Amino acid sequence: MKLGVIGCGKMGRALVGGIVGAGICKAHDVTVYDTYPTAASSLADELGVARAGSNAEVVAASEVVLLCVKPQGFPEMLADLITSSDRLLISIAAGIRLTSIESGSGGNHRVVRVMPNTPALIGRGASAYALGATATEADAALTESLLGAVGYVCRVGEDDLDAVTAVSGSGPAYFFFMIEALIAAGIKEGLTPEMARDLAVHTAAGAAELVLATGESPGTLRENVTSPQGTTFAALESFRSNHFEKIVIEAVTAAADRSRELGKA
Repeated sequence: MKLGVIGCGKMGRALVGGIVGAGICKAHDVTVYDTYPTAASSLADELGVARAGSNAEVVAASEVVLLCVKPQGFPEMLADLITSSDRLLISIAAGIRLTSIESGSGGNHRVVRVMPNTPALIGRGASAYALGATATEADAALTESLLGAVGYVCRVGEDDLDAVTAVSGSGPAYFFFMIEALIAAGIKEGLTPEMARDLAVHTAAGAAELVLATGESPGTLRENVTSPQGTTFAALESFRSNHFEKIVIEAVTAAADRSRELGKA
């Protein structure tokens, strides 16, 4: 398979690295381009992929094209694809709807819309995708293969992608924020910054791994570690009195609403 990548930022690099590392594509079958030449050159030097001189050159050399461009740069990029023959375009741009990509690229291409997240950088991503009007089941299988190289992947309807964006696309930042707060609290209680950081980070990683490894619900695992009137109980009561769950739900709603606004724009 000839794979093209337009946009060589963090997500583009993560996807290419995972795909090549998993052997789904050979490095010499991948062509990349970025409006910042150093970004494309760096990726080409690191992985041995080919570097193109334009968006159109990437599409001409490829059967499947990953569109890893920020929403602001999408209209200009899509205009370069209008005269191209049929390709599979896989977009990771937040909020840009399938119909916009299909019409903006001249109606010539099959389109899949994906929402990945940054843990793809270490092969622990969580991604969801939706198929465009002319995308096939073979396109779905290929998309799952590509995204599966960098983590978990599931298929959804496009209307669910705003919620996916809010839960998993933006979600890593929520956990980073929580870890930051745990570190600050540990320091306040007398731990060194290094000790607080290591304990908070390993605790967060271990908690997530425990959910995956046991198959238990987070609620069950929370109850298992909460002794009546114990230390965990006291902390959770503080969370509840400060409406922690409401805060999280409202934050996710805000992110989903913003994703919808981007789609309208």
